[in-house]
Amino acid sequence: MHTRRIGDVEVSAIGLGGMPMSIEGRPDEERSLATLRAALDAGVTLIDTADAYHRDADEVGHNETLIAKALAGHDRGRDVLVATKGGHLRPGDGSWTLDGSPAHLKRACEESLKRLGVEAIGLYQFHRPDPRVPYAESVGALRDLLDEGKIRMAGVSNANPEQIREANDVLGGRLVSVQNQFSPAFRSSEPELRLCDELGIAFLPWSPLGGISRAAELGSAYAPFARIAEAHGVSPQRVCLAWMLAKSPVVVPIPGASRPETIRDSATAPELRLSAAELAELDAV
Repeated sequence: MHTRRIGDVEVSAIGLGGMPMSIEGRPDEERSLATLRAALDAGVTLIDTADAYHRDADEVGHNETLIAKALAGHDRGRDVLVATKGGHLRPGDGSWTLDGSPAHLKRACEESLKRLGVEAIGLYQFHRPDPRVPYAESVGALRDLLDEGKIRMAGVSNANPEQIREANDVLGGRLVSVQNQFSPAFRSSEPELRLCDELGIAFLPWSPLGGISRAAELGSAYAPFARIAEAHGVSPQRVCLAWMLAKSPVVVPIPGASRPETIRDSATAPELRLSAAELAELDAV
């Protein structure tokens, strides 16, 4: 597995997004555990989760608990950087709400620590800006958690360029990652990607294949991805991830998966080399 860096930690160039294993439409636990084991066997050393990745109101942190179980039972579990998030909530009716207050973020971090069974969270991210709370106050909670040793690295998610710069200032230059949506269907995070490249901050595209319901349709929706995939004898999804990796050495995609075969395919993307002409064609989509 090719590697990249988040802060001072070397991780696999492709991570795994855990959300599909815990929200609506999720598989049974055994298939989820098999998916996580397949990721570890393939050399994946970055797994992204959040306390809000659950379905019912009484199972906050479902995905964190699932990941902790898989890591504890695998000989490569200790090699994995688990990135989790706080500040987004799911009341249990399918909706998403926000709480970016420092008190909530610190309390959420404590609960995530317990579920993950660790003394310090490898990467803790502010999940989504809360318009009711000044951004600096929310990120200030992560600064405090860093200083207290509760988290080893801090990141932000769903942030614009101004918020990225503000977060880095509040953290005293210690912002290591930005997790934003980015895919062939969602290109509006290009400015954030360029800023991360400039600052040397890891950029973690979420839903890089278009999301749970659209990933399988990537090739049919975007003909160049299908044509180039056929030319290389690989899947359009693998082409998509290779295209992202070629954009900058700070890019570490985190495709979601709920089947072993899906993450196995994604994990091979760093081995695919696309020509300058092919990359230009995909950029033009």
